[in-house]
Amino acid sequence: ESCGVAAVAVHGRTREQYYSGKADWDIIRQVKEAVKIPVIGNGDVFTPEDAKRLFEETGCDGIMVGRGAKGNPWIFPGRSGSDHETGEIPPRPSTEEIREMILRHGRMLSEYKGENVAMREMRSHMAWYTKGMKHSASLRCEINQVETLEGLAALLDGRMV
Repeated sequence: ESCGVAAVAVHGRTREQYYSGKADWDIIRQVKEAVKIPVIGNGDVFTPEDAKRLFEETGCDGIMVGRGAKGNPWIFPGRSGSDHETGEIPPRPSTEEIREMILRHGRMLSEYKGENVAMREMRSHMAWYTKGMKHSASLRCEINQVETLEGLAALLDGRMV
């Protein structure tokens, strides 16, 4: 802080923990209490409810979302996610909203990296988007055969309507 740092991000998990265990939000709270600059909290934020709890339990000024955003762009405020200003937490996206997001993601990735690379990368993204959904295991198997945007749309039309 005395060196001119404008803000600090604190991850509540140690390097040794890697992705295991539970993030220690108490350390984020302790840092927030010890400094005057903004503190950004990170760790175990997978739902809008988690984000709301992190704000409430630590008093942090902002939240950095990592793995919790994979397949879940709705977690962000102003994008059908939690809204820190109002405290409202909208319902989970519908199957149709998820389907549309997968197609949008596939189109954008294809424009950026080319269709061949994009469809291979969409295999892992598809697992994140469909995590916890009924029959998602078979859908994850079928995505491995998809090589084109047209094939992705056909797969989703047959399975996510």
